[in-house]
Amino acid sequence: MSAPDPSGDFWVFGYGSLMWRPGFDFAERRRALLRGWSRRLCVYSHVYRGTTERPGLVMGLDRGGSCAGVAFRVAGGQWPAALAYLRERELVTNVYLERQVRLDFGAGAQAIALTYVADRRHPQYAGRLDRDALIRFVRDSRGRAGTNVDYILNTLAHLTEIGIHDAELEWLAGRLRPGAAGPP
Repeated sequence: MSAPDPSGDFWVFGYGSLMWRPGFDFAERRRALLRGWSRRLCVYSHVYRGTTERPGLVMGLDRGGSCAGVAFRVAGGQWPAALAYLRERELVTNVYLERQVRLDFGAGAQAIALTYVADRRHPQYAGRLDRDALIRFVRDSRGRAGTNVDYILNTLAHLTEIGIHDAELEWLAGRLRPGAAGPP
């Protein structure tokens, strides 16, 4: 797929904090489905939700499955500023790769969108971790954007608000809320 045309509207797909804190101007927001990629806590966070000494975990799009998320339509005139912002935010440690993907809005409606997928070759790629490791990395990590626990709870709250079920995040949030028990 070719680079987005800066004179026309373009879509951006969010699956983690971008859904609830996009940080750029947009003309429209819609729920969308991305096929071939899954939302997963598969990226060690060294900046926003952790540090290199005490990494947190953040979402990445990993190969396989499908991912329900939020698509933002950015008007052509706003596209250069939005793209510059997204690159500064998402490519801070280069653990994500910028990709154009096809989104499904339902009823046959589709669009091409920009998104960021986890780079499996990057040292910050965590892969699929067991539940004990998820809790261990998330529970006590904090980065430039706040605690890893807040990231998990905010992401889950937004998913729930728009009717998206994520069993792994629901399980993890249940162990991380104040007063919750540790690993079973």
